[in-house]
Amino acid sequence: MENKWSKVIIHASAFFAPWLVPIIFFLISSDEEVKAISIQALLFQLVMGILIAVSGVLSFIVIGLPFLVVFGIMFIVAPIIGIVKALSDEPWRYPIVGRWV
Repeated sequence: MENKWSKVIIHASAFFAPWLVPIIFFLISSDEEVKAISIQALLFQLVMGILIAVSGVLSFIVIGLPFLVVFGIMFIVAPIIGIVKALSDEPWRYPIVGRWV
């Protein structure tokens, strides 16, 4: 039960403290699944930040606009899917970085 709410908080932290909360949960948790989710959440935020920044720069030459829209939607939707899956105790990995951890 504790792990379920830990995972929900880690996924939800994408909207209020995307870097701090996963680091704190990684340091204080003894469960390997919670640690893996916190690393995935941190990597996802880092990679999406880089992709959105590159797309934003490329949007000046119009080629980046579709990528900016897709990455922006993905930046919001992926944590919501993670919250729903964590609430139903189903395993879920973040897109792009889920297989790295």
